[in-house]
Amino acid sequence: MNICVLLKQTFDTEERIVLQDGRIAEDGVKYVINPYDEYAVEEAIRLKERHGGTVVAVSAGPERAAEALRTALAMGADEAVLLDGDRIGEDEAAVAKALAAYAGPKGFDLILAGNFSIDNGSGQVAVRLAERLGIPHVSSIVKLTVSGDKAEALRDAEGDTETVEVRLPALFTAQQGLNEPRYPSLPGIMKAKKKPFERAGLEELGLTEADLAPRATRERLSLPPERKAGQVLKGDPAELAARLVGLLRSEAKVL
Repeated sequence: MNICVLLKQTFDTEERIVLQDGRIAEDGVKYVINPYDEYAVEEAIRLKERHGGTVVAVSAGPERAAEALRTALAMGADEAVLLDGDRIGEDEAAVAKALAAYAGPKGFDLILAGNFSIDNGSGQVAVRLAERLGIPHVSSIVKLTVSGDKAEALRDAEGDTETVEVRLPALFTAQQGLNEPRYPSLPGIMKAKKKPFERAGLEELGLTEADLAPRATRERLSLPPERKAGQVLKGDPAELAARLVGLLRSEAKVL
């Protein structure tokens, strides 16, 4: 079974977000594998341990994302591929198109990814990729069983669960609770240094920068305005209602 795992390098969840000139300051920041992608990596390794095959970890990101890929190799992935994220950009449509250019010719039996990334939180890349490849996808899975050319997934359905069966090849996105990701062992870290690590630019993918023109761009980030101190209104119901409406009009400006 040939398995592809998509992963993204994101801020450590304990990092403090600082904005400078409308952008997130990256100086001195610690980066990690996106937590939901860790579940995907772990599930891919478990499937390989049960069924055999190869696990390829793929990321479209800047050069620093190589560290996240090496962590996946140390966990047990067999190969890693870093797509030139500096030229691909961060637009979800462009990233999915670049990933499709890589994954399409490989004929993976199964593709795993995180449910969403903790930085953007859009959850678009994986499902866009499935659409481009023309394969079924199941999102937010908490259990996955593969048998022959079929897979049965239990997915989180906002407080309930849903069982879905699909034919392979297919794509699945991992939700918290799917598994408990392993820590890279010292032997795993040493082995990772000898495992194949490929870098692919747009030329290798058969794409141009025009092909990856973003559908949406982020102009600026800003923090929400500081909350003002609350007010306590006193009086009978009619007076309170009139006062509240007046404040909503004059101060909150929502009426």
